[in-house]
Amino acid sequence: MATESILTSTKKLLGLAADYTEFDVDIVMHINSAFATLHQLAVGPTNSLYIVDATSTWTEFIEGQLNINSVKSYIYFKVRLAFDPPATSFAITSMENMAKELEFRLNVVMENILRPV
Repeated sequence: MATESILTSTKKLLGLAADYTEFDVDIVMHINSAFATLHQLAVGPTNSLYIVDATSTWTEFIEGQLNINSVKSYIYFKVRLAFDPPATSFAITSMENMAKELEFRLNVVMENILRPV
C-alpha cells in the first residue's frame, strides 16, 4: 500500500475515481500545501515532497518510517477541508480536530526520532 499513488489514494478517499481528472490540479495543490505544513513540522523526507501527478507514491514520503503512516489520514483531512468541506459545522470541527491531533502526534514521533531520549 505504501507504493500506492498519493494522488490516486487521496482521490479515492474523496470519492473520486482514479480516471476522473477534472479536479486533479486542485487536489494536487491542496496535497502540496499539506506536505508543506508537514515539512515545517519536520515530518517526512528532508527535502519536502512536491507532487505534480499520480506518479508520486507514499513510499517517497514515508521512506520506510512506518511510524508516520498516519500522514495518509492527515493529507486526506487537509485536502477534504480545503477541497470539499463537509456540510455541517460539527463535521468540519471534527475533521479539523483530527488533523490537529495528527499534526501533534506526527511531530512528537519525529522529535523522538531526531532527538531520542
